[in-house]
Amino acid sequence: MTAGCACLTSPVIPKEVQEVRPGKLQGYLPPDKTPNSLALLPAPPARESAAFAADREAFLTTRSLVNTARWEQATKDANLHFPEAPQAFSCALNAPITKDVMPNLYLLLQRTSTDASVAVSAAKKNYQRVRPFVEYKQTSCTPDWEDNMQRDGSYPSGHTTIGWTWALILAEIAPDRADAVLLRGYAFGQSRVICGVHWQSDVTAGRVIGAAVVARLHADPVFRAQLEAAKKELAAAWTKGLQPTIDCQAEAAALAF
Repeated sequence: MTAGCACLTSPVIPKEVQEVRPGKLQGYLPPDKTPNSLALLPAPPARESAAFAADREAFLTTRSLVNTARWEQATKDANLHFPEAPQAFSCALNAPITKDVMPNLYLLLQRTSTDASVAVSAAKKNYQRVRPFVEYKQTSCTPDWEDNMQRDGSYPSGHTTIGWTWALILAEIAPDRADAVLLRGYAFGQSRVICGVHWQSDVTAGRVIGAAVVARLHADPVFRAQLEAAKKELAAAWTKGLQPTIDCQAEAAALAF
């Protein structure tokens, strides 16, 4: 009688993944297995509600941060392109998140950003919520993107969903750094309010969808295998004493605003 475990094989981690569009890699999850934001979230706050009043207050309060160091950091956080995007978590992780040093972690973040983007699409398309910088006829921290953002719904925040997805994954990879990583993930979402491109309730909803994405990813064997490979890469980077590639002191000062 053959033991049941003898036929088990470890999933193969692909070194190359197909692009779904230029610069965006295929995620781990097929569309029908991705969390549905429209099913998971309530409608965005009605204009006459207390929740919308809180959204409005959050936007108006953060206008005092325009052109400060925190505004500049929020502008950096808006960049979801690789290789720059992962560096938002480099200081919190205390390691350089680069393709050369940690190829599995780098690919993990690329692919999960697609899963997170897919997850928010249903609610975004359905509600088409107007963004705060449009509502108040003000500029955002990324003026070059404003034309596109006006055509893209505000609820929930896709950037926040990606950032919180990454934060939860990185906190699992580096539990000893979890507090710093989650704090950075929270600030990453708040950057969208500071930028004037999302209401606070958009950001809160994004964190909900990010958590749903991570929960679903754990059912995928390739994701789990790459997660374990990323843990080993990070441990090796720490052993070698490799340092973040950005100015962590400046980032900390900006986030203290």
